[in-house]
Amino acid sequence: MEAALIIFALMVLFTFLGLGVYATVKVVQATKRGVDRTITQARRTVEDTTLRAKSFGQVGVAGALAQLRLDLRTSMRATEQALQDGVRTDASLQESIALFDRLSAHGRELDDELKRLEQDPDRGRIAERLPDLRERTAKIKQAADSLRWAARDRAQRFAQDDLSTLSEQIEVESDALRDWSREPVDDLAAAAAAWDAAQANGPAAGPAAGTGPGTEQSRAALNPAAPAPQYPWQKTRRPESTT
Repeated sequence: MEAALIIFALMVLFTFLGLGVYATVKVVQATKRGVDRTITQARRTVEDTTLRAKSFGQVGVAGALAQLRLDLRTSMRATEQALQDGVRTDASLQESIALFDRLSAHGRELDDELKRLEQDPDRGRIAERLPDLRERTAKIKQAADSLRWAARDRAQRFAQDDLSTLSEQIEVESDALRDWSREPVDDLAAAAAAWDAAQANGPAAGPAAGTGPGTEQSRAALNPAAPAPQYPWQKTRRPESTT
């Protein structure tokens, strides 16, 4: 019995140790991913700032290469952000993301090539290649811009359709809430007509032939008169005090 308890205690201990190690590993991995994202974003910011400075501060081939890289990176990053934001509410954008991934491969290849050419001292050869580089950059940028604006137009159309449907539902509900006059008035008119009919069909004045006060009292005891109808605007009368 003692051996079984010891084994059980060891199993529980190892389980907690394993869970602790697993949690620690997950925390470390999450922290590492956060640090990596921060470093990547910082590196991109520095590179973009450097390219922007080169595109404005340098002329000729160096400035043209920097401007091509800056235009390419700005367009690709904006498209990636738009698609990632849109797919959270529109799963149909998954296909667009797959196409963008393929386009990103061409974008990275061109960006790496432009980056290598920035370090190349043969400016004459690079100048000869600039028209082709501009054309490739324009094609990739145009494709990325097309995906980005299509995703934004789709999201805007969905928002407009939802707003139109919501507005129609609100109008219907508002009309129903404003229809307060007909039913209460009809109910009051019907109650007033019933009261008038009851007054018109009441017992004739004076005792009938062959009847006396005793007979009338016995009939009243057997068939008590219905209480007068109460209306919402009538206050309940309290019995008068006899003191």
